[in-house]
Amino acid sequence: MTIVVTGATGQLGRLVVESLLRRGASPTDVVATGRDEARLAELATSGVRTAVTDYADAASLAAAFQGADRVLLISGSEVGQRLPQHTAVVDAAKAAGVGQLLYTSISHADTAQMALATEHRETERVIRESGIPFTFLRNSWYLENYLSQVPTHLEHGVVGATRGGRISAATRADYADAAAVALLADDSAGQVLELGGPSFTLAELAATVASVSGREVTATEVSAEELTAILVGAGLPQGYAQVLASADEGIGRGELEVNTGDLERLIGRPPTTLREAIEQTLAP
Repeated sequence: MTIVVTGATGQLGRLVVESLLRRGASPTDVVATGRDEARLAELATSGVRTAVTDYADAASLAAAFQGADRVLLISGSEVGQRLPQHTAVVDAAKAAGVGQLLYTSISHADTAQMALATEHRETERVIRESGIPFTFLRNSWYLENYLSQVPTHLEHGVVGATRGGRISAATRADYADAAAVALLADDSAGQVLELGGPSFTLAELAATVASVSGREVTATEVSAEELTAILVGAGLPQGYAQVLASADEGIGRGELEVNTGDLERLIGRPPTTLREAIEQTLAP
């Protein structure tokens, strides 16, 4: 069975390839694709096949998907461009006769109102309408979104516009393991998997950082408009700051809270907890 992993030169895609190999996939049955030739060369040292592709280059996708049984479409990172890019992947997969298409979506993509959900919801629609057997891997937030901000939290506290909503974040490694399991499974077609780790609030995030670090860390809730201004002041572009503020508003509506247990069931172990991740981040 030939498995193609798109976006394999990115942080999540590389972890999916590594997980596939750990779980017994033959390296020659795995095709890692992406734009970064240097990173593809690194992946090739593990024995997997590689192909340079770009979501905006239909010919590169068509060549990479030839003979593929299953394709993992890892969502693109260019907000605002993802729907046409994803549609090109779906079209290429259909033309190549791919047997199953798996897609890394976002939690509650069919109902979520946050700005980030729109392109995911539309991509799911395009995949459904293509007629290709599909699996939707609806990932909640990445723990790394917060772990990278731990130094800022220690200095300035945790600031958000979540109104106390809960976030079922998990590590990229845990989501990658789930994707690998679904790619290798015989019964994943047709499934919509809501994936997330143990949930927490921003107040609980602050308390955990404080507990692990031994320092005082506060949590402050502000309006979405105030958060946007804070993020712009920190150097983020206005549009991106608004997207992040919209995500926080979605958290307040419960759009990133997941209680299905799908992630633990897929990977066969409890997902990494917030405390475990922060302990690793702050380890000397």
